[in-house]
Amino acid sequence: MLHERFATSVRALCLSLSWFVHSALVLAAMAVAAAPDVALAGEAGTVRVLYAGSLVQVMERSIGPAFEKASGLAFSGYGAGSNKLANELKGKLRRGDVFISATPKVNVSLDGAANGNLVSWYVNFGESPLLLGYNANSRFAASLKTERWDKVLLQPGIRIGRTDPKLDPKGAFTLEAVTRAASLYRQPDLVQRMLGTPDNPKQVLPEETLMGRLQSGQLDVGFFYSTETAQLHVPTVKLPNELAVKASYTVTILNDAPNKEGAMRFVTFLLGPKARALLRDAGIDVIVPSVGGERTQVPARVQAMLDAAR
Repeated sequence: MLHERFATSVRALCLSLSWFVHSALVLAAMAVAAAPDVALAGEAGTVRVLYAGSLVQVMERSIGPAFEKASGLAFSGYGAGSNKLANELKGKLRRGDVFISATPKVNVSLDGAANGNLVSWYVNFGESPLLLGYNANSRFAASLKTERWDKVLLQPGIRIGRTDPKLDPKGAFTLEAVTRAASLYRQPDLVQRMLGTPDNPKQVLPEETLMGRLQSGQLDVGFFYSTETAQLHVPTVKLPNELAVKASYTVTILNDAPNKEGAMRFVTFLLGPKARALLRDAGIDVIVPSVGGERTQVPARVQAMLDAAR
């Protein structure tokens, strides 16, 4: 008799638990159905920033942490060649909220229906000249301090690093600078002798790994922006004024940004005094911001920051 009562109680308890779990699942499903567009808290609190690989140090060590502290949002950055990022965005291989390029031309490649309408406007906020960075322990280091740069880079055995001109503006700027040098120094074959083919596998490396290869001693010299070498205290050789080329950094909110409010807060932070000071400390020439693309599409909050910076 006691055994039967115990069994009956257990069955009742199981039925009660089953009803409770079922009710909880139904309520959860109703909540999701009632608000299908609400992102998870972790996603809503994260801003995904795709940036030119030359900015990896300042973004990950300075801008990102400062933004998190000021906003309470999480910064999730990814750096690579600007053209490479643009291609991934157009191919729907990657998504982000904010896009930072090393040249305005890349933004143009994301504008219009044929390019997915990913970008409508952008803001130029900083510049960084192209120069030579070298490993202080390289056997060519002494020559780079005393001899003309092109003569050193033509010496047998020197290991030169650069980025792919198809994927990264810095690679294209490198070809442009050496092509100008060929004319300046009256050496028609200089590009071929110094760089080889544009995609020479012995020299071309991903932008995000180029500096690491130099610092580890796998390269003797490479083409970098001043912001990359300044932060890591890499010795440099400045190119002559006649060969001067530079990155022109731009920022925009992608039209299909999953977190538009977070993106807005990041861009306004980047254009504000705190971030501009950090950029300056990182060796970037901070300029008076200017707008490219469709000016009428610039958000009011971004326009307010631009007006304040003038």
